[in-house]
Amino acid sequence: MNITPPARLLIVAPSWVGDMVMAQSLLITLKQQQPDCQIDVIAPSWTLPLAARMPEIQQAIPMPLARGKLGLMARIHLGKTLQAHHYQQAILLPNTWKSALTPFFAAIPQRTGYVGEMRWGLLNDVRRLDKTVLSQTVQRFVALAAPIQPQHAPICPVPRLQVNVEHQQAALLKFQLATEQRILALCPGAEYGTAKRWPPAHYAAVAQAQLAAGWQVWLLGSAKDAVVTAQINQLTQHQCVDLSGKTSLTDAVDLLSCVEAVISNDSGLMHVAAALDKKLIALYGSSDPEFTPPLHAKACIIRLGLDCSPCFKRDCPLGHTRCLTEISPQQVLQQLRQMLMD
Repeated sequence: MNITPPARLLIVAPSWVGDMVMAQSLLITLKQQQPDCQIDVIAPSWTLPLAARMPEIQQAIPMPLARGKLGLMARIHLGKTLQAHHYQQAILLPNTWKSALTPFFAAIPQRTGYVGEMRWGLLNDVRRLDKTVLSQTVQRFVALAAPIQPQHAPICPVPRLQVNVEHQQAALLKFQLATEQRILALCPGAEYGTAKRWPPAHYAAVAQAQLAAGWQVWLLGSAKDAVVTAQINQLTQHQCVDLSGKTSLTDAVDLLSCVEAVISNDSGLMHVAAALDKKLIALYGSSDPEFTPPLHAKACIIRLGLDCSPCFKRDCPLGHTRCLTEISPQQVLQQLRQMLMD
């Protein structure tokens, strides 16, 4: 009796943390379609902690290149190394030409992705992106699981990052944190640019209100966000716990899993908080919540929707960033209180 072995799939993951979280929706979909399939993922080193929290992934393979680097020979070498894995299909989430090199040189029979940077030949299962059908990033990812071009937006499973108590306790011990008080996490960073950042003084006003109510307030972000979190902490007389630049992404996931609520700009940590099933307020300025919303029913999106937004610029082209500065701390606090009552 011949038994067909389970399909072996290779996913080329995106580089941004938020996109990596949304990619889990595709992985869940593939597992729903083929429960026995084996999924490996090529991902940048900085997103591997997220891959480790996705049970759908059998093996995470680090892409040995910094963001934006072509690394032609490294990509070719990695592809030839992966020939021994005998993947049946590769699904490419980035639209770049260089991201298609490794699956091509891995000799994977079916290489699926959007045309992107004119990738004819490198891909042999080429899809054309219809933005009127697939308006969201997550829909574009999940649609690649279908054998043909979709006529309607697909149903997208909600990402769910796994966290266990042992990981939580280790992170709390590492940073000497306690959880007896209720905890609000503030994520004031946005790697993309200042046009996605709610002002530090606004974050500080929210922090002061919750501190006065007996809460702890944790400030989370990368080393690039340390200046902003230091400003917030200074405005609160250093009553917050400033963890920006001190945590790895692994630590940030574990610590966010301990909090009760999160307030965040449109950022990678916003998507992480959503995938951890946290009560979340997401603040949108230059970006569009119709394009990259937090994939979580408990998330509340606050956006003014000015005529000049979304502009998708890194810095406000008009020099005022009113789309964010005019979201008041009182508005956010009112929404937070309502959310905590539900």
